Amino acid sequence: MGYQVALSPSAQRDLRSIVRYISVDSPDRAVRFGQFLVSSIKRLAELPEMGRVVREFENPSIREIVVRSYRVIYRVDHGDCRVDVLRFWHGARGIPRIEDE
Repeated sequence: MGYQVALSPSAQRDLRSIVRYISVDSPDRAVRFGQFLVSSIKRLAELPEMGRVVREFENPSIREIVVRSYRVIYRVDHGDCRVDVLRFWHGARGIPRIEDE
């Protein structure tokens, strides 16, 4: 059985902002890209440690995968078999901020 994958409130806000930003130029492309980002995290249910440890944090449970220009920051909880996506962070934005939620 795989891990449960969930989006934190910050990740949900990030996703909405990304889609809103892209939709100014192309609403259809914005929706497709949002769906692409969400589909990219589904693999984490079976491979929660597929991403690398985020170098900016000193916590081995906080990992990331890179999807195009975005860093998908997530936390693995092996005890609860859960992956919480914390942020969808554009690589040009510098160091990601992780909020306690």
